[in-house]
Amino acid sequence: MLHAALTAAAAGDAVSLYAGFRAHSAVEGDGEFAYISEDRWAALNTMFARVEQVQLLVVLACAAVFITWFHRVRQRAGMLAPTGFRRGPGWAIGGWFVPVACLWLPYRIANEAWTVGLRGAKGPFWPLNLWWASFAGSILLGRYASVGYRRAEDLGPFLDAVTVGMAADALSIVAAGAAMLFAARLTRMLDDEGTRPSAAEPGAAHGG
Repeated sequence: MLHAALTAAAAGDAVSLYAGFRAHSAVEGDGEFAYISEDRWAALNTMFARVEQVQLLVVLACAAVFITWFHRVRQRAGMLAPTGFRRGPGWAIGGWFVPVACLWLPYRIANEAWTVGLRGAKGPFWPLNLWWASFAGSILLGRYASVGYRRAEDLGPFLDAVTVGMAADALSIVAAGAAMLFAARLTRMLDDEGTRPSAAEPGAAHGG
C-alpha cells in the first residue's frame, strides 16, 4: 500500500515534469525575442491547471498513507524503546502540520526511530538523510515555483518558475524512491529488533 502510494506520487511528479518540458518546447525564438502564440499559451495554462489538480489529489492520498505508516512505526519503535523519543507518538502525525517546524520535526522522529532500529550500532543514516533532504528540498522549491507562477506577468518569469518547478518535481521523484528504501529498511530493522530475544526470556542466555 505504501509503495503503491509513493509510486503514484512519483508518477504524478513525472507528468508534471513532462508538462514543464512541453512549456519550454512551446516557446519560439530565443532570448529577448522569445514568444509563444496565444493558442499555445491558453493550452499550456489549461494543461498546468489539470496537472496541478491531479497532482494535488495524488499527493494528498499519498500523504495520508505515509503519515499513517509513520505513526504506526513510531508506536512500534516506542514499544521497543519507550525512552528513545523526546516527543509522544501523536507528534508523528501532528508534526507534519506545524508551520515551518514541519521541516524538521518529522525528521527528528524518524531519526529517533532509526536509532532504535540500529540497536546502538553505528549503522548508516544515509537512507533517512537522502529521503528527508530530497523531500524538504522539493517542498521548498515547489513553494518558490508556485509564488513565481502567480507573480509572472510575462514569458520570461513564467519559464523561470517552470524550470524551478521541474527541479522540484525531479527532487520529489528522488524523494519517493528514497522514501521506499527508508520505509523498507526501517520496517525490517524494527521487525528484527522486535523478534530479538531479551535476556529475560527462557533460553536467551544460552541460545536455546
